[in-house]
Amino acid sequence: MPEISRFQGIVIQMFIKEHNPPHFHAFYGGDVAVFSIDTGQMMQGDFPQKKAALVTAWAILHQNELLENWNSLANGMKASKIKPLS
Repeated sequence: MPEISRFQGIVIQMFIKEHNPPHFHAFYGGDVAVFSIDTGQMMQGDFPQKKAALVTAWAILHQNELLENWNSLANGMKASKIKPLS
């Protein structure tokens, strides 16, 4: 599962062969959540509220890059790193 970004202790990854809808996984400590690429909102999992808000803000800023990575992985290509939230 490629790591595509890391910021404020949060690791963002995408699985190579995933199911729709387009999404990514966020890890923070022992917490794991799945976020929608379309909305940036948490779809499932358990994540601290403040960290989830950071992930959503980051996802909205990088929505196009996230979707490009989703499509690349779906076509057997590599994902690109995405700039972290500063």
